[in-house]
Amino acid sequence: MRQYFGTDGVRGVVGEFLTADLVERLGKASALWAGAGSRVFVGRDTRGSGEELEDAFARGVASAGGSAVLAGVVPTPAVALLRLDLGVVITASHNPPEYNGVKFFGRDGRKLSDEQEERIEQLLDAEAPGGGSIDNVDVAADSYLDHIVERFGADLSGMRIAVDCANGAYSGLAPRAFERLGAEVHAIGNEPDGDNINVGCGATDMRALQDAVTTGAFDVGIAFDGDGDRMLAVDANGDVANGDEIVAILAFHLGVDLVAVTSMSNLGLHKLLTEHGIRVLTTDVGDRYVLEALYREGGILGAEQSGHIICLRDHVTGDGLAAALLLCGALEGHPLHTVRRAMIRYPQVTKNIPRTGRGPLPKSLLGAVDEVNLGLGDEARVLVRPSGTEPLVRVLAEAATQAEAESLCATVAALVTQELG
Repeated sequence: MRQYFGTDGVRGVVGEFLTADLVERLGKASALWAGAGSRVFVGRDTRGSGEELEDAFARGVASAGGSAVLAGVVPTPAVALLRLDLGVVITASHNPPEYNGVKFFGRDGRKLSDEQEERIEQLLDAEAPGGGSIDNVDVAADSYLDHIVERFGADLSGMRIAVDCANGAYSGLAPRAFERLGAEVHAIGNEPDGDNINVGCGATDMRALQDAVTTGAFDVGIAFDGDGDRMLAVDANGDVANGDEIVAILAFHLGVDLVAVTSMSNLGLHKLLTEHGIRVLTTDVGDRYVLEALYREGGILGAEQSGHIICLRDHVTGDGLAAALLLCGALEGHPLHTVRRAMIRYPQVTKNIPRTGRGPLPKSLLGAVDEVNLGLGDEARVLVRPSGTEPLVRVLAEAATQAEAESLCATVAALVTQELG
């Protein structure tokens, strides 16, 4: 069992679960795991705690005899592309500013497996030889931007696009990408101050972007999260297109025969893709599991409903900016609100239930949920899973109507509460 790693790296409230001491030990342990003299490329998002934790991680790498190369504020997918023997991002992704964390990428640019994370945890208290180094680079963001625009961009002349950078790592960077491709750009959530990342903006709160798109009569709105590995869109009517709808559009645009999604994805997406002969792989929740499935099956396209869109054509991981550029190019002048109608979205209702601690759910609860699903048929389902980042149990209910989904969610939430005591 991993004690510190969750669904996507190590994450928690700074000063409580996540301390500078833990981050330094992670730096040491990961460098020891990567091997003698390993080079570790390190980026961070715009959180106020980022510099201190970046320094702590670098000290840990150096203490293990490794070389820490600090790039400052860069998006998570940039670290995956530019990684050395390891790529590391000091970020808590979409979480509020009081959180921070550490994400890891191996020398192939892939996220680490459960087994690799366990091995790093085993080295947290190991002796370190010292003798490493810490260096800084300042060209990483520009190098990344060139790659994404050249490989994923299309002529966007005439498009009017509102871009919400979540006061995060894409601030200033993402608007430049759209402008280079000819779009007229209006940026919001573009003034990070260390305390406003993901606050009232970005992919976790779409209201500011919806307002900007409708009042400014923009063709489309694009929202990123704080570290840039997820994106969602807003159509001209102000309605949100989630990851399921976006990956459906990209599946037909890219002409793929396989798409990997998680168990959270909508039944409507499964039906649409299956009807058109596109094989759908379903994984556990977490974009790294989607990535593992794509690499295993030789696919290039996958997604999470929350906005992790993965295109492995000229990339190694999910990338919010690459996905946004692909989406805008796929529209080919058509309004997003008409293109997204191809997928009929089944109503989904979710509820988060607090729990004590983390880890697997009781077998008795999982068995009870299986019994519920057996009686639902093909037009409804329920999913119960532990959060990988917070002490919560997440309940999702899906059905043909909103009322049925709400009733099902309430029933199963009560079951979870009863089983957890």
